Amino acid sequence: MGSQTSRKSAGTHKLDALRKTKKLKQTNLVLSLLEETFSIHRLALDASLPEAVSECDFYSLSKTAEEISLVCPENIAVTSEKSNPDWKCLKVAGPLDFKLTGILSGITDVLAGEKISIFAISTFDTDYILIKREYLTTAVSALERAGYQFN
Repeated sequence: MGSQTSRKSAGTHKLDALRKTKKLKQTNLVLSLLEETFSIHRLALDASLPEAVSECDFYSLSKTAEEISLVCPENIAVTSEKSNPDWKCLKVAGPLDFKLTGILSGITDVLAGEKISIFAISTFDTDYILIKREYLTTAVSALERAGYQFN
């Protein structure tokens, strides 16, 4: 029985070391802050996209059977059923390999520790994390303390 306990302990130590290594690699990620302030909109299912949206450097459009969600700069007039303004956006430097795991969870774990809610968007190349403007300074400080770099 003692040798079984030793093997479990050794296995646990290896797993802990692997987790720490992965976490260190993830915290070497570089984040940048997009200049604009964004709004998150819920559009009617039959809504059309405002022409100005397609001219933006960044916007995100998602459609399901129940809703259409649009994230775009808040200075663009959008007719929406609901909207939530005043979001700042952090971009993870990419492109990110699809084999990478835990990118968002590493970031969101840090922010959850500060009680900061997020709205996440993933694209083919990278991830974006939207944070309410009032929490941006706290979020950036927490991420820097956790080892994330900003450019």
